[in-house]
Amino acid sequence: MQASLFNVRVPLEGRQDVFLMNTFTDAQLIVSRDVVDLLDRIEGYEPATAEERETVEQLAENGFVVPDRATEREELKNFFREVREGTETLKVTVLTTLQCNFACDYCIQGDHGDYNKTAAKMSMPMAERLAAWMETRLDAVAPSRLVLTYFGGEPLLNMPVLYFLSERMHASCTARGVQLVINIITNGLLLTREMVERLNPLGLNGIKITLDGDRDAHNKSRPLRGGQGTFDKIIANTRAVADLTQIAIGGNFEMDTADSYPALLDFLAAQDFAPRLSKVNFKPVIREKKAAAAKGMIPLTVVGADSKPLNGACMTSAGTGVARVCDSCNFVDDKMSYLREETKKRGFKTSDGVHNGPCEIHKGHAHTVGPDGSLFACPGFAGEALQSTGHIDGRDEEYRTQALRNFEKLAAWEMCNDCAFIPVCAGGCTVAAHNELGDLHAPNCHKPSFEAGLITLAHEAAAREMAAA
Repeated sequence: MQASLFNVRVPLEGRQDVFLMNTFTDAQLIVSRDVVDLLDRIEGYEPATAEERETVEQLAENGFVVPDRATEREELKNFFREVREGTETLKVTVLTTLQCNFACDYCIQGDHGDYNKTAAKMSMPMAERLAAWMETRLDAVAPSRLVLTYFGGEPLLNMPVLYFLSERMHASCTARGVQLVINIITNGLLLTREMVERLNPLGLNGIKITLDGDRDAHNKSRPLRGGQGTFDKIIANTRAVADLTQIAIGGNFEMDTADSYPALLDFLAAQDFAPRLSKVNFKPVIREKKAAAAKGMIPLTVVGADSKPLNGACMTSAGTGVARVCDSCNFVDDKMSYLREETKKRGFKTSDGVHNGPCEIHKGHAHTVGPDGSLFACPGFAGEALQSTGHIDGRDEEYRTQALRNFEKLAAWEMCNDCAFIPVCAGGCTVAAHNELGDLHAPNCHKPSFEAGLITLAHEAAAREMAAA
């Protein structure tokens, strides 16, 4: 017997107890220090008493004790294989357009000129081909549900395609006995009650809206293309639909804006729709490293092979709801922990900082589709044509085939040695590794952020135990 590689622990302040978690099984226990001592000497140890034997059995049942390292590592490989090959859910993220009505001051697309006029926008014929492709995938994969996420650019700038795909796929899923789940990631400016009422019967699950700090901070960083502020309109639109669907709030922060978020949280907590917010999450802004260094900003990396604006997905919202920290700055780990705690203080649900993955890029039946029908492993690569893993029309092109093979080999976690967070991290963000390290197969580590999230989990578990006593 051996202690699992994936055991993590937090001594509880003011108590003799310890919070134990296994990140592979997700088992969480509060135990005495005697149990921890037993776990530390378990290798080669024969339990001396009935009590010790019972304790070891319970630890083994929860994954804290394993037969041997080789078996556990093989189970980890099987886990990632199942993640890639799982057929329960088919996920498709559709970039309805790369056009945007905002001119965010940090936008890596550089959308401040006339590029919006020529930015890609999915046509209705392409939408029809996409619907047929999704129907083919439904028949091939036979999932229990289809998760259809609309993204951009600003996806609501192409409502005809959004409505068409939703209606067509609702009918297709109904005919196949498949549940359709629709999500929208939007800046919120064009959000209307009429739109939500139309989509609700088709399977609308929720809408994610971005707010970058309080009114002043948001209006400065996310104005309209004409320079007008957008905060008040977004809040009004949120209030208009909050009783109809789940609303998640996302926010982007920089070194000089992170501290404005408590004011935003106070504002949100005071709104009549506050109890209906499903989640509030924050993440760092993505900036070009050179420009960031010159301006004292978080040094994040542009996603895209060239500098032409509007060549890929909106990276201020990339990840389609998956919580990911795409950078290599300890400042971000600290601020993510700080913002999580501030969010919880106001009673909002947020990411716990531990259960963050594996992300969609590791799932073989999760696809991002660009306006022209190109397929990508995740939205973060949609700006690089050479990273396309295929096309919905099945065209045979060597560079797409090679990209697909490359993504299918992703296993950065194999270089993370004995890190206990491998099951919930999988080696970190592939987009960040590709752009910052020049190798999408390299690990991108944010262990301090996971450790901070673990401490919070421990404290919350202890508080629940005390309340139940």
